[in-house]
Amino acid sequence: MFDNVFVVEHPLVQHKLTYLRDKNTSSANFRRLVTEISTLMCYEATRDLPLTETEIETPITSMKAKIIAGRKLAFVPVLRAGLGMCEGVLSLIPAAKVGHIGLQRDHETFEPMSYYCKLPPDISERDVIVLDPMLATGGSAVFAVDTIKKHNPKSIKFMCIIASPEGIARLSSTHSDVKIFCASVDERLNEKAYIVPGLGDAGDRIFGTD
Repeated sequence: MFDNVFVVEHPLVQHKLTYLRDKNTSSANFRRLVTEISTLMCYEATRDLPLTETEIETPITSMKAKIIAGRKLAFVPVLRAGLGMCEGVLSLIPAAKVGHIGLQRDHETFEPMSYYCKLPPDISERDVIVLDPMLATGGSAVFAVDTIKKHNPKSIKFMCIIASPEGIARLSSTHSDVKIFCASVDERLNEKAYIVPGLGDAGDRIFGTD
C-alpha cells in the first residue's frame, strides 16, 4: 500500500458500506448512505486542519477556545457521481466553495473525456478535496487532479468510498503528493473496468438510472 492512502475503518463507515454494496438497496437509501459515509469520511480527511485560539464568553466565564486557523476549503465533485457526496461534506463545512468537473468514460478505452469544468475563482487560495465515490482505473482522478493543479491550489486530497489497487497505483504514481481517503480497497478491476466486488455504477445507483 502507498503511504498516501488512508482507509477509514471506523465501524460506522464499514457498517454503512455493507448496505451501500447490497444490490437490493434502493436509490433513496443508496443516496442517504453515500451522504452519511461522506460526512464520516470528511471528518477523517480534515483531521490535519490547523487550529488557533480565540477568546469567547461562555455562560459561566471567559475562556480561550480553538477554531480552525483560517484555512479556505473547496470541494470538487467529479460529475456526476461525485455530486452524491456533496451534501455530506457540506453539512460539516458549509462555508466551503464547490467546483465541478464533468467527466465521462469512453467505454472502449475506459479513459475519461471532459465535458464541463467550473472551479472557484479563488481556488489558488484554497485546499481542495476532490470527491468521487469510485476510484477505478484512476483515469478520471488523474484528469481531475491535473485540471485542478493548473490553477495552483494550496493542496489537493482525493476522497472516494471504494478504490481499486489499480486506481490507487495510477493516481499515486502520477500525483504522489495527493492523499487518498477511502472506505475500502477492493480486490481488482474486471474486464469492463468495474471494481470487484465493488457496488456497481455509483452514478446509476445514486440517480436511479441504467
